[in-house]
Amino acid sequence: MIPGTSISARYRARAAAFEAKVAAVRADQWTNASPCAKWTALEVVDHVIEMHGVMLGAAIPRTDDPLTDFREARRQVQEALDSDRATTEVSTPMGPMLLEDHVDQVVSDDLVLHGWDLARATGQDETIPAADVERLWATARSVPADLMERFRTPGAFGPGIEVYGAEVRVPDDAPLQDRLLGYVGRDPVSKSV
Repeated sequence: MIPGTSISARYRARAAAFEAKVAAVRADQWTNASPCAKWTALEVVDHVIEMHGVMLGAAIPRTDDPLTDFREARRQVQEALDSDRATTEVSTPMGPMLLEDHVDQVVSDDLVLHGWDLARATGQDETIPAADVERLWATARSVPADLMERFRTPGAFGPGIEVYGAEVRVPDDAPLQDRLLGYVGRDPVSKSV
């Protein structure tokens, strides 16, 4: 694939949306609980930044400002996606794959789901773009049962890593965003976290 194509564009749009949410967090909201068990709003952002470093195989330099840190993480990943590095093969817990595919399947999707987490934790608009909902729903539902069990097992991909939480049942006729969130372990209805 030619660097700068759809994977890069999808990451760019998702990263811009996530950055806007980070920028909108008030100083007094960073310690708010999030839908991710045991994580505050700040810890959600820290995780996203850390995963950007994992994609690149190097830690992202950190400051005391989550927005500055996310912007640097975003810059580094976007730079990699828009270069020949995008089509280099990297080692992943799921086996070798191209860097751009790894970013697309992990950190880019994380921006959507953790963007919702951050929005929920800080009272922002929780609406996920319909195209992202449909794409993530199709991806999540295509995971074989045995692999989904591994995704839901804390620590299966390393210490402290849980890809999805236990499924939260929502009505079959609920909006697709709610069904997606429930399937990946978030309660789309309850505002208490």
